[in-house]
Amino acid sequence: MAFDLDMIKKVYDNYGIRLEAARKVVNKPLTLTEKILYAHLWQGNASEAHERGVTYVDFAPDRVAMQDATAQMALLQFMQAGRPTVAVPSTVHCDHLIQAKVGADEDLATANTQNKEVYDFLASVSNKYGIGFWKPGAGIIHQVVLENYAFPGGMMIGTDSHTPNAGGLGMIAIGVGGADACDVMAGLAWELKFPKLIGVKLTGKLSGWASAKDVILKVAGILTVKGGTGHIVEYFGEGAQSLSATGKGTICNMGAEIGATTSVFGYDEKIATYLKGTEREEIANLADAVKEHLTGDDEVYANPALYFDQVIEIDLSTLEPHVNGPFTPDMAWPLSQFATAVRENGWPQELEVGLIGSCTNSSYEDISRAASIAQQAVDKHLVAKAEFTITPGSELVRYTVERDGYLNTFENMGGVVLANACGPCIGQWARHSTDPTRKNSIITSFNRNFKSRNDGNPNTHAFVASPEVVTALTIAGDLGFNPMTDTLTNSEGQQVKLDEPQGLEMPLKGFAVEDAGYQAPAEDGTKVSVIVDPKSARLQLLDPFKAWEGTDIKGLKLLIKAKGKCTTDHISMAGPWLKFRGHLDNISNNMLIGATNFFNEKADNVKNQLNGEYGAVPATARAYKAAGIGSIVVGDENYGEGSSREHAAMEPRHLAVRAILVKSFARIHETNLKKQGMLALTFSDANDYDRILENDTIDITGLSDFAPGKPLAIVLHHEDGNSESFPVNHTYNEQQIEWFKAGGALNIIRMNQKT
Repeated sequence: MAFDLDMIKKVYDNYGIRLEAARKVVNKPLTLTEKILYAHLWQGNASEAHERGVTYVDFAPDRVAMQDATAQMALLQFMQAGRPTVAVPSTVHCDHLIQAKVGADEDLATANTQNKEVYDFLASVSNKYGIGFWKPGAGIIHQVVLENYAFPGGMMIGTDSHTPNAGGLGMIAIGVGGADACDVMAGLAWELKFPKLIGVKLTGKLSGWASAKDVILKVAGILTVKGGTGHIVEYFGEGAQSLSATGKGTICNMGAEIGATTSVFGYDEKIATYLKGTEREEIANLADAVKEHLTGDDEVYANPALYFDQVIEIDLSTLEPHVNGPFTPDMAWPLSQFATAVRENGWPQELEVGLIGSCTNSSYEDISRAASIAQQAVDKHLVAKAEFTITPGSELVRYTVERDGYLNTFENMGGVVLANACGPCIGQWARHSTDPTRKNSIITSFNRNFKSRNDGNPNTHAFVASPEVVTALTIAGDLGFNPMTDTLTNSEGQQVKLDEPQGLEMPLKGFAVEDAGYQAPAEDGTKVSVIVDPKSARLQLLDPFKAWEGTDIKGLKLLIKAKGKCTTDHISMAGPWLKFRGHLDNISNNMLIGATNFFNEKADNVKNQLNGEYGAVPATARAYKAAGIGSIVVGDENYGEGSSREHAAMEPRHLAVRAILVKSFARIHETNLKKQGMLALTFSDANDYDRILENDTIDITGLSDFAPGKPLAIVLHHEDGNSESFPVNHTYNEQQIEWFKAGGALNIIRMNQKT
């Protein structure tokens, strides 16, 4: 079924005119990325060339997608916007709140009971405002979007950092916070700094144990977790065209792990085949008619160094399978070197659990390749030494792979099939562990492996690999095992070797499903009521944040000086806290509890300057707020990397934190802070981080002249009576400064609706 076909036709009808205007102002051949961006300018036809990494540009995305954890806050904000329906096609996907514990059926039933209040809220809001609703069990947002909504040359935003998954079908798809989604659903422009471009040229063709996952694992090793910040990654070359559409999606999905704004592939035969196989032949035909617009110009790919800010070349024919980790997704190890790295670093070599699936690797191709390894275990009398779980990405995939026997193969190997949901990938995992304090190792085909992310245990060493490598290592139960070269002892005492994985890009009998889990909204939502119980612990209507007082901000207390990696998981943990995603006050009790305090090397333990005692970060912030005192958070490099969750910005705002001062920000988090009326500041000199002391009181000056490109100043008042100051930078433009002055972007929407 092709959703929103009229919208897609309109997008393609405009492409030729939009690109003709863009060529006149840019005056050079265009990359695919530039074509899509210029074709989606809010103003329509381009009137000027935009400078990469400098110019803020207003765009008009084609659609919005939201997962259930972030949709709650996004829609609570949208309800304040005063619109009777969404301005662009939008969807909600219930995938984050289902905890993996026993198995698919029981876990889904439990989730439907435990989360009924939230699901009913999301369903009713969707019904009222014209939003498509995908019920619990329908699948993970990114897989469902790939199967139903992504289209070549389109632009979408989604309230999840792995929204770029849709780049596998040639779409510019970008993860954002709920406030950005609210703006677009309310019919406003969406702002983004015009990105720089990284070109990745793929040559050759994958074979053997190598997979599309290994492409992005290698790229992550090259660029690191911040190397893609401010960039869109565009893949091209004959190697790119040889990859399946879902393999392309895997690569784009995990581009979030290098900080990239998004990643994208050009339209080709593999994408057309996938569109047709998912009952969207009409879209493939429309794309074929404008296919010259849906890939970069020939001159660009012939001389990529002239058109990209950075170029990487990877030969797929020689690409080795990789395993990345632990604790960070950019620590890349070729499989031939991994066993040595495990031993030399003292990581637990015994593998306790292998987990495949997730939004990154749950396609038919992924499942069939992993199942070919699992079948060998059965046929060659190998008993899996580690636990094994399988997470299908959608009901469409799950139903089809069950029909074709693959789920039965996994179960014969000892695997447990979990619900079509995020589950262990985001900490929604009731792991069976006899001793949570013991150092242990797991391996997944997921995308992210920050400390404590999967099971809440900081002692868990999580590694990331392809589904087929994960399956092989799970059989061995040993991280020192290399399936390309090593043998295993079977139950009959024989030495056996695993053959290379085999799989199918698409099911030979086509996809099938009985109930995909979609619920269309009411044609007229004016009579639909949305009720939020004022006594609810899980949902809370929002009150506007206060506007800026019009003066410099003085007398702030240092709440925490965070040391080292501080991701959105450190700032606002997921796992058990997901149930409070619709209740700002309750979820604020997890604010920064995972961050390490520079002064005592402890998590969730900071000094309260009012009484001199040490306590939890949220409690300390609440004490300052109750006393009418604001606070400030200081952080390290790439602060806020990871998820798009805007709660990491809203919680500090709610608890009277006035500014976040760091060495550098991750893109989405910086934008989220700005949207909520916070000050997102960076050190002009990173060494000034060392000047901030535990008992400091801090002023922020220069706000009366707050202007783009003009530094502000920090004044430190030390406990010994001395004071010192230094400049700090910001990236606010005129519009973002207005967000700050109004107390948040949503306040401006409210004001505009009243006038």
